[in-house]
Amino acid sequence: MMQNWLIQTLQQRDYHVVISQMSRRKNPLAIDSEIYKWRHLIKNFFGKRKEFKRIAFRSDKTGCSFSSAIYLVSAVINSR
Repeated sequence: MMQNWLIQTLQQRDYHVVISQMSRRKNPLAIDSEIYKWRHLIKNFFGKRKEFKRIAFRSDKTGCSFSSAIYLVSAVINSR
């Protein structure tokens, strides 16, 4: 559960709270459903990337080969 002090600190820094709160919260915060939808899609995309063992364990030695593996995995995910 997000504490009120944390929410206030984030709002002072011009951050938007996107994670939905618990339903039993007395004063629920207003959440932009469009931002929450995009957050969910991005989280799922990175979760799908981690299904590939080579990406999850970063077994490539150079940054260039790791970057190319990320592009390859992203292309495979998008083609599904």
